[in-house]
Amino acid sequence: MTTPHGGPEGLPVERRRPDSIDSVTWESSERWVRATKGEVTVVDSRRPILVWEPGRPVPLYAFPAEDVRMDLLRRTERPANPRRHGGATVFCDLALAERTVQAAAWTYPSKELAGYISFEWFGREVLDHWYEEDEEIFVHPRDPYKRVDALPSTRHVQVEIEGTVVADTRTPVLLFETHLPVRYYIPREDVRLDLFTPTSARTRCPYKGVATDYWSWAGDADVRPDIAWSYPDPLPAVRIIRDRVAFYNESVDIVVDGERQQRPVTFFSKPSP
Repeated sequence: MTTPHGGPEGLPVERRRPDSIDSVTWESSERWVRATKGEVTVVDSRRPILVWEPGRPVPLYAFPAEDVRMDLLRRTERPANPRRHGGATVFCDLALAERTVQAAAWTYPSKELAGYISFEWFGREVLDHWYEEDEEIFVHPRDPYKRVDALPSTRHVQVEIEGTVVADTRTPVLLFETHLPVRYYIPREDVRLDLFTPTSARTRCPYKGVATDYWSWAGDADVRPDIAWSYPDPLPAVRIIRDRVAFYNESVDIVVDGERQQRPVTFFSKPSP
């Protein structure tokens, strides 16, 4: 069951059903959201809505057209292989002086969302920077139904790769994130980093920030690359994981207080292309 409540200019905005996967659902947000391309502010809105599209586990933002630089958008007559966005049929290019980004934005066919514009976030550059209030966010908007807690612990945690203990600590930080296995963030002094090779990998997370330190296993075993990572400057909410090292539970063996954990199967069970 959805619970409607008043949105901007009286729009009846649905409260999302967490298990809804068959239709577009949405709700209003009170966050101030801005997005830039180069030196140009393309979006500046204090009345965005969060939209969950069918089959997508994370939300997008949509904005009233008057909060978007509509003068920079040009309707795309025939977008080349656009992503499916809740049945959207009207797409727009983002036309800037230095370049044009094809199918960067779209409108939803729902009458209730008429006059709202959404922008692409996934898989390619469209807008350079997104901000909620004055904090930059990455990858996708934060889901209000997702929780991330980083808690210090005195559990005894050991990490093994092919029978070799590569980390052993009694002062881990356990990071609990909705729909993901617990991650064990281990002090660097308790990790055998001499058994790994630094890589140039870099990832971004809307809840933790930018992971700029990655390591691959230097041994002969066939282990996924970039098996371990660290956040040198995480977001304030999880500052406690700073400079600690975590491993993909899906690809290593973890023993907690003497009990070997079962390897979880998740999206991260295979390396990302």
